[in-house]
Amino acid sequence: MPYHQPYVFQTVVGGKTIAFETGDLARLAGGAVTAMQGESVVLATATASKTPLLGTDFFPLSVDFEERLYAAGRIPGSFYRREGRPSTEAILTSRLIDRPLRPLFPKGFRHEVQIICTALSADDENPLDILAINAASAALMISDIPWDGPIGAVRVGYIDGRFIINPTFAEMEQSLLDLRLGGTADGILMVEAGANQVPEDIVLEAMRVGHEALQPLIALQHEMRAAVGKPKREFTIHVPLPETVEAVNAMVREPIQHIIAAGMDKESRNAALDTLRADLIAQLGERFEVGDLNAVFDDLLKEAVRRRILDTGERPDGRDPKTIRPISCAVGILPRTHGSGLFTRGDTQVLTIATLGTPSDAQTLDTLLPEDTKRYLHHYNFPPFSTGETWPNRGPRRREIGHGALAERALVPVIPDQSVFPYTLRLVSEVLTSNGSTSMASVCGSTLALMDAGVPITAPVAGIAMGLISEGDVTQPGSRYVVLSDIQGMEDHLGDMDFKVAGTATGITALQMDIKIKGLSYDLLRDALAQARVGRLFILEKMLEAIPTSRPSLSKYAPRILTTQIDTEKIGKVIGPGGKNVRRLQSDYNVKIDIEEDGTIYVSGGAEAEKALEEIHMMTATAKVGGIYTGKVVRIEPYGAFVEILPGVDGMVHISQLADYRVSKVEDVVRVGDEIMVMVIDIDQESGKIRLSRLAVLEGLTPEEALERDRRTRERRGGGGERPRSDGRSARPGERGERTERTERSPRPVRPERKSH
Repeated sequence: MPYHQPYVFQTVVGGKTIAFETGDLARLAGGAVTAMQGESVVLATATASKTPLLGTDFFPLSVDFEERLYAAGRIPGSFYRREGRPSTEAILTSRLIDRPLRPLFPKGFRHEVQIICTALSADDENPLDILAINAASAALMISDIPWDGPIGAVRVGYIDGRFIINPTFAEMEQSLLDLRLGGTADGILMVEAGANQVPEDIVLEAMRVGHEALQPLIALQHEMRAAVGKPKREFTIHVPLPETVEAVNAMVREPIQHIIAAGMDKESRNAALDTLRADLIAQLGERFEVGDLNAVFDDLLKEAVRRRILDTGERPDGRDPKTIRPISCAVGILPRTHGSGLFTRGDTQVLTIATLGTPSDAQTLDTLLPEDTKRYLHHYNFPPFSTGETWPNRGPRRREIGHGALAERALVPVIPDQSVFPYTLRLVSEVLTSNGSTSMASVCGSTLALMDAGVPITAPVAGIAMGLISEGDVTQPGSRYVVLSDIQGMEDHLGDMDFKVAGTATGITALQMDIKIKGLSYDLLRDALAQARVGRLFILEKMLEAIPTSRPSLSKYAPRILTTQIDTEKIGKVIGPGGKNVRRLQSDYNVKIDIEEDGTIYVSGGAEAEKALEEIHMMTATAKVGGIYTGKVVRIEPYGAFVEILPGVDGMVHISQLADYRVSKVEDVVRVGDEIMVMVIDIDQESGKIRLSRLAVLEGLTPEEALERDRRTRERRGGGGERPRSDGRSARPGERGERTERTERSPRPVRPERKSH
């Protein structure tokens, strides 16, 4: 296939150029666009099957973000040295791309649509996720696939009181807000955000600023469509026959309305609806298609729920729009875990368990993001029994990974810094019963578990899921809508919005919004955020009744971690040749030692951890003038003794400084292997040689006094250094080839010291 000069379209967003190219790469795809910002490049393709997927009652859309480590000039770290299953970040990016695109496909379109975004180049400056959303939208726009786009997407940061559009990775480190937003020209479709307790009014303003900033991207895609777009394909929507609709209406419309008005709990309501549906199939299944009967039944159920909420303000379980389901909280229910919290809200129940680990337990990341490790992890499990169903249990699905990431993001701002709390934290939320809002229940359970574990979080976090029932175009004035607090499963399934809001009493820490309509107005978003804050504070109050503050101490089963900071030049001394020293320390004291590049050392273990840390201090300590050390005599010379005062560090005690009386022979006072207490009285700045004094310790002298005493003694003995003897050995000052006997006074007894043999 010959090379074609691509068509290039570009615009400026947030002061940075974004370019779309099409016409050469992936020409057999339905639509293919390469998006570039800086040196980050993403190829997006959108392709639809030629024929509809028969027998389905859902839209078969799949979106994949393909992480390629060659984009950052790296080889994968796996055994096979190639990319394997998608990373968590790749899955989250796939979900992020999917959410604003899905609502704009025509209802009833059953052709399989596959969108693949491949990271071709990553510059460690411009994130790829927002670029991929825009590339996917542009690929759909120029393709033959029916789609009511385009959309634009931007990231909004908040630094020093200013909103930044599409900030770099470096700028995001300083930002209080990481808000990703997608929308059409008229309204917002998707919001995903992490925030450091940012107030609702700032978040709402960030949405407004972001929506304005994405308008050039929408205009650019219209320009592309006009220049190079393919004709959109025709398709047929299967609609139940009028006689089918009439028959189902006659049989079940009123019974459905009675069931919805009865205010039953989930199990009773589902049982009543299942019985009614089964009767419908039994009586009409031979005359009409079963799929059409189910479709009309579902339409009637949706209409009944929505009309009752809009017209009377009463929800299927009897609540009004703002009421929160009954809440109960418990902590410390598992005896051997480091922390546990059970959060129950209506029929939704989540048990979260906290585990504390050492710094080396942090997760190593092999992705295109700048971060290479993560010390706070949250995993979310959604077993089939939580809904009373069965399905193959083959590990976490995309939904579970997404919910876990959302709960993780909600707690990140309140997790203490590693310098204050040097633990790796893993939380696991087990959904025991599900009836809506399990991800936000996981946020609440996580707070309870962390506080039960004694983690000094800066503030408790709660979460709530908001819903929407609307009539008409809610992006325009005069439309009818009802915002619902704490939505249950039916309201999520049949409603127009799932808006999850997590935060502290101060502000928001995480947002995630999915909608099924074509956009939301700012007035509606303002109402939803205000109502969510009231509900969040109510939930926080209930949680704090169970545990008002974090426990003052960790579980007895959690590891204890001691921390110290050493000179980076001495890291090698602790590690030793081939890791010999650190392995010995871990073995001798039954501890785990982690050493960071900046010289931070973490020692985790039991009672022996203090001793291991003390030895590390000894290994890395620096001798100081005036310091008193207990050292071992390692060598004896006629003029003095050499004493190892620190591991690998020794100094010399001159014979005149060994005792508080005149010493004739070094061996009269000490022998090799003895331990004695000495003071450092001088360190030569050029050679690093250390002069020690035992006399200074015995008589309580200062280093200056000890040096002066040494100087006078040397002068009295006739010199300041060692002199050669006739036998080739050096002689002490004052020695004249024969031993000088002490006659002036009797020797005083030497203070007893511990000897080692």
